[in-house]
Amino acid sequence: MAEPADPPAAADVPVVRVGLLGCGNVGAALVGLVERRAAAIAGRSGVRLEVSRIAVRSLTRDRGVEVADGVLTRDAAAVAVDPEVDLVVEVIGGIEPARELTLAALAAGKPVVSANKELLANHGGELATAAEAAGVDLLFEAAVAGGIPIIRPLRESLAGEDIDRVMGIVNGTTNFILTRMTEEGADYADALAEAQGLGYAERDPTADVEGYDAGAKAAIIASLAFGQRVVAGDVYHEGIAGLTAADIDSATRLGHVIKLLAVCERVDGPDGPEVAVRVHPAMVPLQHPLAGVRDSFNAVFVEGAAVGDLMFYGRGAGGDPTASAVLGDVVDAAVNLRKGTFATVGIEGRARIRAIDEQRSPFYVSIDVEDRPGVLRSIAEVFERNQVSIRSLEQDGAGSDARIVLITHTAREADLQATVSELRDLPAVHRVGSVVRVVGDEG
Repeated sequence: MAEPADPPAAADVPVVRVGLLGCGNVGAALVGLVERRAAAIAGRSGVRLEVSRIAVRSLTRDRGVEVADGVLTRDAAAVAVDPEVDLVVEVIGGIEPARELTLAALAAGKPVVSANKELLANHGGELATAAEAAGVDLLFEAAVAGGIPIIRPLRESLAGEDIDRVMGIVNGTTNFILTRMTEEGADYADALAEAQGLGYAERDPTADVEGYDAGAKAAIIASLAFGQRVVAGDVYHEGIAGLTAADIDSATRLGHVIKLLAVCERVDGPDGPEVAVRVHPAMVPLQHPLAGVRDSFNAVFVEGAAVGDLMFYGRGAGGDPTASAVLGDVVDAAVNLRKGTFATVGIEGRARIRAIDEQRSPFYVSIDVEDRPGVLRSIAEVFERNQVSIRSLEQDGAGSDARIVLITHTAREADLQATVSELRDLPAVHRVGSVVRVVGDEG
């Protein structure tokens, strides 16, 4: 039996030079990972990575990693097309100048690895076209769920699967807030302040708590899951600021927990398949795997026709987890570059988007009313007139007033909204409180 061949000596391993656009938390973590893991990566992949250029705003800021003289520069445009750079990593964030720099790098024949969800959710089609025209990789594992591998499974492992639905907790800030509200009885403002104190939430938390961040990620997930382009503007989104302690308590009593979910579904339409994609608070039954995802952790739950149910779970943000996902893409792109090949994104054309008014789900509705005979009957009649069937109902009295909490059977969004509008006009109704969709417990 022949002895196994010795691994190639370090000098024999080809070097792939990486140009880094941006060196914040993720970029600095990536530099550290490449330095620590270079030998192991070379042994496994047959390429040695070297961060040769880093574009930054400040040349004097301490980033916690050491770089050689001459590596740092303020000229990002030069790094993108530098002939001494083989592969570009974009971790600047935002749309411009990241878009122009990415296009320039691709046009120069350089593979690009990006962690930029906003850029990809709005201009992914343009970038994918440019990458394919240049015959190089455009990889973005870190753009959706940080260190959780979901992009590669959707692009490769599940490429032959008929995916029906993908649901995800893809924003750690809101999951942390809702966990505190559920487990400790904190109100929204206090839970948000705690998240900000721990660094989970920005000073301006709008992108997180109003669902914009999750919406961009949902657009990327839906595009890959269903093979047709979905952009951020296609995604309906609601935030969590309107949720109350009473809603959290009601969910618990009903055997559910409230999560901010990104929901991507393939549905039948009059002219062929459509994509329904939305982000909103959702009541999830306690027995569903997503219900147990706590604090700042993320998870993505995939429902496939042949494979059944899959869940990907882990830390969805942070410098080290995100840098780990970026590094995985860098290794793949470097190997492909040496082989003269590249991976296509696998998305063809624009998806037909199902309008939110036509989407369907069960709903949780809370209503504050006068506690007197006939009120419940008048409320039930409103639901009946709008073809919304009530699945369960609870009523708690408080003196002359009462709070009604109900869950409907699966109903069309437009019918439910018409019901809510009519309920608000009833003399005995003081207020229609929260309306929360129910997911994972359709009936």
